[in-house]
Amino acid sequence: MAKLSLFERRRRRVRTALKSRAGGRPRLSVHRTGRHIYAQIIDDAEGRTVAAASTLGSKSSGANVDAAVQVGKDIADAAKKAGVTAVVFDRGGFLFHGRVKALADAAREGGLEF
Repeated sequence: MAKLSLFERRRRRVRTALKSRAGGRPRLSVHRTGRHIYAQIIDDAEGRTVAAASTLGSKSSGANVDAAVQVGKDIADAAKKAGVTAVVFDRGGFLFHGRVKALADAAREGGLEF
């Protein structure tokens, strides 16, 4: 087996801890790159994406904190339409600060509980 990067090890560790605490709730997964930020709500029991939002098709371009806040609001709205109110937050291998924290805070303000 190939050696995993530190990022991948951190990502797997976070996801494993989440699965034990999820209690059947869907997972709000966040991914960020230098240009964009993505969020999706995934139902792991069924293995499907319930709702998604990103900076790809939105009015706010770029991957700054303002764009992350907008994606957080968009994912909260999409979750409401899909009938999801409570999720577990999956930060992946990213630290919980900056854009990831801004997205999480905006999603909480939008009505998601986690």
